[in-house]
Amino acid sequence: MSQEKPILPFESPVVPEMLKLNDKIRFNCYKGISCFNACCKQADITLAPFDIIRLKQRLGMSSEEFLAKHAVPFQMDATGLPGLKLRTEDERPVCLFVTDEGCSVYEDRPSACRYYPVGLLTMRASDSPTEEHHYAMVREDHCKGHEESRTLTIAEYRKEQDVEIYDEMNREWYQLILKKKSGGPAVGKPSEMSFQLFFMCSYDIDRFRRFVQSDSFKKVYDLPESDHAGFGDDVTLMKFGFRLLKQVLFGEFTIPMKEGAYEQRLAERQEVIEMKRQAEAEREKKKDVFNNPDLLDKFYG
Repeated sequence: MSQEKPILPFESPVVPEMLKLNDKIRFNCYKGISCFNACCKQADITLAPFDIIRLKQRLGMSSEEFLAKHAVPFQMDATGLPGLKLRTEDERPVCLFVTDEGCSVYEDRPSACRYYPVGLLTMRASDSPTEEHHYAMVREDHCKGHEESRTLTIAEYRKEQDVEIYDEMNREWYQLILKKKSGGPAVGKPSEMSFQLFFMCSYDIDRFRRFVQSDSFKKVYDLPESDHAGFGDDVTLMKFGFRLLKQVLFGEFTIPMKEGAYEQRLAERQEVIEMKRQAEAEREKKKDVFNNPDLLDKFYG
């Protein structure tokens, strides 16, 4: 049985020891400890969908406003799968939410902040439909919390940091990423349209709401009005987005489509692909023309 293993970078602060929920750790963080706020001044926080919902609601922003002000894009894998990190100061990796008194959005801080200094490692065996969760300690020189005498289990720490709800809300999203990764070349590189859908479903929930309320969406998907009424809630809409991504990316059909809509979408997609192919061929033709004087004469003749 093969299993994907976490790859740790050289000199990684992650201690390569797999921990279970009942394993004990030694750690404490509180206002007054000598390193208070130090981790927030070296922030490298990847955002998951529920993180963004909690933060944008806390700040009273739309998802578009939050992304513009508090997020920066990056590629999560070699195919260019879009990810987001929490924005920091322009010149330093200092979190924009940190103050002298601590985190200004503490009750709604991202799951990566809640877990620190514990790292969540999610893996899935290639022949298993379910993933496994392991944990590891992150030890960085600036953190003095490891020198405190308090001990508790990983399970107790997760409960204390109220991270369980975050894991539950983001679980299907992490499953999507794992499935894409484990599929490897067999899945292939998603289209640009798939990337846009992934970004919208994962991060831009208010734009996704407008999308599912559009006439074009309703022409394809056969959903009762009661479902559409529930899409006013961010979390309900987020979970629907995960279902839509599974259907579009992996063919897991759980959302009913109107009769003939699937075949029509395939035909339209083939038309788009052909238009792109022709446009690319035309660009190459013009490139050849302007690199070849003889062809220039023919082109203008």
